[in-house]
Amino acid sequence: MSKKYIRILILLLVDVAIVAFSSIMPLALRFGIFTMDVQYLEPAVRCLPADIVITLVVMAVFKLYNRVWTYAGIDEVVATFKASLIIEALYVMYRLFMGISMPRSFYIFNWVFLFLLLASSRLSVRLLRQLRRKYQHGENSHKIMIVGAGAAASILIREMQNKGSEKIACLVDDNPAKRGKYIHGIPIAGDRQEIPYAVKKYDIDEIIIAIPSASPRTVSEIITICNETPAKLKILPAISSTLTSSLSQNVREVNYEDLLGRDTVVISNRELEDFVKEKTVMVTGGGGTIGSELCRQITANHVKQLLIVDIYENGAYELQMELLRKHPQADVKVLIGSVRDYDRMKEIFEEYRPDIIYHAAAHKHVPLMEYSPNEAVKNNCKGTLNLAKLADRYQVKRFVLISTDKAVRPTNVMGATKRICEMIVQSYDKMSETEFVAVRFGNVLGSNGSVIPLFLKQIEAGGPVTLTHKEITRFFMTVSEAVSLVLQAGLLARGGEIFVLDMGQPVKIYDLAVNLIRLKGYIPDEDIKIEIVGLRPGEKLYEELLMAEEGLESTPNELIYIGKPIKLEYTEFLRKLEHLIAVAEQNGKAIKEELRKVCDTYQPQ
Repeated sequence: MSKKYIRILILLLVDVAIVAFSSIMPLALRFGIFTMDVQYLEPAVRCLPADIVITLVVMAVFKLYNRVWTYAGIDEVVATFKASLIIEALYVMYRLFMGISMPRSFYIFNWVFLFLLLASSRLSVRLLRQLRRKYQHGENSHKIMIVGAGAAASILIREMQNKGSEKIACLVDDNPAKRGKYIHGIPIAGDRQEIPYAVKKYDIDEIIIAIPSASPRTVSEIITICNETPAKLKILPAISSTLTSSLSQNVREVNYEDLLGRDTVVISNRELEDFVKEKTVMVTGGGGTIGSELCRQITANHVKQLLIVDIYENGAYELQMELLRKHPQADVKVLIGSVRDYDRMKEIFEEYRPDIIYHAAAHKHVPLMEYSPNEAVKNNCKGTLNLAKLADRYQVKRFVLISTDKAVRPTNVMGATKRICEMIVQSYDKMSETEFVAVRFGNVLGSNGSVIPLFLKQIEAGGPVTLTHKEITRFFMTVSEAVSLVLQAGLLARGGEIFVLDMGQPVKIYDLAVNLIRLKGYIPDEDIKIEIVGLRPGEKLYEELLMAEEGLESTPNELIYIGKPIKLEYTEFLRKLEHLIAVAEQNGKAIKEELRKVCDTYQPQ
């Protein structure tokens, strides 16, 4: 016989005993154990078989033999309460039908005993299990502190207590009214400032941040405090992002996005769907970090046809397979080719006639482009010029350039070429029916070549973590957030704008490195060294999103602004640009001087 049926059999036998006890005890209370009136005792015993059948049937109807009583709670007590009321009503009806008279107090006490014993017999299973696990694990169990003492923390405590493999030692909460109180037997030790003290006092091994409603900035501040302790750190994310009904299953490791404390941007995609529906959309650099996310969000909005244009076939192919798995009806094409190859791009325009272009293909690595400036010009400037010419020729409706904050007063080759790309967009907007716009933003979390993946690799290797300057800062944004805003900016475009995304507050890279090291359980400059290696060629201490002369205009989206275009003699600019590209094609030694002639804000270091 399986364990399941053995458990049910035990419950049945317990219930039979409870029915018998509940039938005799009311009479004992009324008349005394040794002086019970036979007039009532005899019919009580005669009714016992019927009472047992009634009880077992009603309990079965309420599925009270199929529940997992080791996790019993209020729902099970309520169900038992309802079942006991119906059982008692059936007892009364049976006795009336049989013509049996009993004192009214019998029915009251009979029901009280029945309900209390049925409920307590079930809840005792859970209590005994918790006591057994507490005894087994004792003082050596894994000790946990939970930050937060609200509804989510309460549910989490219950779930973890039911599992019993870990000991929740204490809670902390910023509400002063909760200090010194208990939740499910767990003390609230103080507020967040007392986390380091509580970790020492309770010998905490792990901290779980369980405040799903907290703002990202608050979570970031709590993480910073927790990182002062040796305890491992986990987090219960926002309720909207949990995937299962069990909160404990959604507890995860803290990641670098949590460290930054950026508010999540919620974007309505209804207008985007209307914009891309029944249109062919082309994404250059579609296999890259920004390009691939553009493709994901565009495909999710029922685009007629998506063209993934990239020079690297593997990433583009994997993205195509991913999109088709998620959207089997989507029309997704991968087209291999370089944007610097005019003839190949012309073939694509001729065959597919794109309606909208998102131009994300570019060389973006600042130090590498300092040593390969001609390649930066050929790929970024010539590639953008090729696409602009073809967009104009094939009457593309809208052309959106993905730009960067490094285009503002550039001190490096990459930034200068991207500023020239912006100037190409503004020039062609004056000459063409196509609406040309650019979207400028800062660093994307986790993108290829960005600082966070580099730091994580250095930490995994045991250090050192290399930093160019202790005071260097950068703007950061998640890739999904950046792309959502790029798509929204594309909707707002009327032609010629340079859209600037609100990147929030700049992040000090040294602080980011320290927090990442602590996040991985190490002590900065003890376990993992931090080395300052000096600024790289073309690198700035601080990035900017806007030149002073551009100014800002607001848009209907509070996270998107428009930089007022700087006056540009586009005919003269395009003449200089063609010469610059010609020099780059010959791998000219003076390419940086030629860059300065085209981009007068470029100040190489």
